[in-house]
Amino acid sequence: MTATGVLARLAVRRDRVRLTVWLLALAALVGSTASAIEGLYATPAAVAENAAIRASSVVARAFTGPATGGNVGALAVAEALVFTCVLAALMNVLTVVRHTRQNEELGRAELTGSTAVGRHAGLAAALLVAAVADVLLAGVCAVALLANGLPVAGSIAAGAAIGASGLAFAGITAVAAQVAEGARAAIGLASAALGLAYLLRAVGDATGETGPDGMTVTAAWPSWLSPIGWAQRFEPYGDQRWWPLALFGLFTAATLGLAGWLSAHRDVGTGMMPVRRGRTRATRSLRTPFGLAWRLQRGTLLGWLVGVAVFGLAFGGIGDQVDDLFGSEQSAELMRQLGGGGSLVDAYFAAMMGLMGVVVAGYTLQALLRLRGDETGGPAEIVLATAVSRTRWLVAHVLVALAGTVLVLFALGLGTGLAYGVVAGDLTAAVGDLLVTTVAQLAPTLVLAGFVVAVFGLVPRAAVALAWAAFAVCLVVGQFGALLELPEPLIDVSPFSHLPDLPAQALTAGPVAAMAGLSVLLLALGAVGYRRRNLTLH
Repeated sequence: MTATGVLARLAVRRDRVRLTVWLLALAALVGSTASAIEGLYATPAAVAENAAIRASSVVARAFTGPATGGNVGALAVAEALVFTCVLAALMNVLTVVRHTRQNEELGRAELTGSTAVGRHAGLAAALLVAAVADVLLAGVCAVALLANGLPVAGSIAAGAAIGASGLAFAGITAVAAQVAEGARAAIGLASAALGLAYLLRAVGDATGETGPDGMTVTAAWPSWLSPIGWAQRFEPYGDQRWWPLALFGLFTAATLGLAGWLSAHRDVGTGMMPVRRGRTRATRSLRTPFGLAWRLQRGTLLGWLVGVAVFGLAFGGIGDQVDDLFGSEQSAELMRQLGGGGSLVDAYFAAMMGLMGVVVAGYTLQALLRLRGDETGGPAEIVLATAVSRTRWLVAHVLVALAGTVLVLFALGLGTGLAYGVVAGDLTAAVGDLLVTTVAQLAPTLVLAGFVVAVFGLVPRAAVALAWAAFAVCLVVGQFGALLELPEPLIDVSPFSHLPDLPAQALTAGPVAAMAGLSVLLLALGAVGYRRRNLTLH
């Protein structure tokens, strides 16, 4: 463990901005959800009615989980806890991989290991930083709930559940970093574990038994196999149980012990899994920059397609229950305000598809930022040393990213439309309307993609931070700005705020044409900047 403190301070210095953004964004998500619930359901009767409807809907229980009581806090936790735990897990996955496997991949671990640094110092430092971040996350989430006037004990319990679930996935990622040989493979393994945990929790909640009060649900056994399910067992504004901390403690200790044992039985830069031998000769598609970009991006695209399709099925599956879920006058009016007016069902789909459109833009950013990753530690330098121009290399990645975005949006619209069409009994109309609604989100996504390419071409060292900062603005300010009563000029910064709220409103050509023109200008600016600057290989 020699020099663990030094490496931990180095990790904090590298991630001080990144982790701060994560913490503030997750606290804002929890706080805004609690504020929205309080505004949507102003009376105890409305809260109890919604909790009962949620408990009776298998899709709603599988999607976000049931409420743990008939109060505002329980309903807010039912809306926010599962998704916040998923995001907290992602924060831990990226943090642990960044300071373990990625350091080995880039040669940093070998460099520091040649000095007076202990065998397990790098792993211990990464886990220490993740643990501190999780404790801070628990604190800021509890404060965000307290700021909405919710009870102190329940707010602390909710924060502890979120922080504990994040720490559990830090342990899972530590094991994945020892098993896989590359950073991307380690992220893939940890993300697969996260997806399995979410699925087990969803099956457990969907097949659980509704209590005598009609509002609470006792989860089935699959939920007990998931750290996210353990987080729900805290029941922050219900029975407020604390014994799940023991489950988290035992599980985290077991995963950390396994990670340490695996670390002692492998060489630096290698993994426990044997590397699969590839083809002896490359396929013809890899002779072009486009073919290589597709080969590098296809795994990420497949994961997004599956995940977004599942979310679309969940959103569409409760479409026929919208009138019941937002039965009170206040909640119905606020939903119409968020969704651009019209019928309550149209407003619901407009709000949900608008939110998911921004989420899908996260895939676009991830695909485009591969340019920066390939420049600093990937094949860009080798490829550009051949008869491949920078413009061709850039255009190949942009085309693959945008084509993938279209496919993901199509999967979202198709999944949502099919599910709603089945429950509503009008399959053709539902699929057609919702496909138009989701594919139209491509216009503001193009603007965000153009911004990413522009900062990559002009300020490459700050490209990653600026890109995700722009994404956070679009997500928080653009989607929740009206709910948070932010100034209109600030809300208009997000390109997604200029798209009509489909299907509640009609699609007009003016905003789409303006966003398309702006995106072309930004893409051209990024291409010119990339051609004129030096490669930054660090």
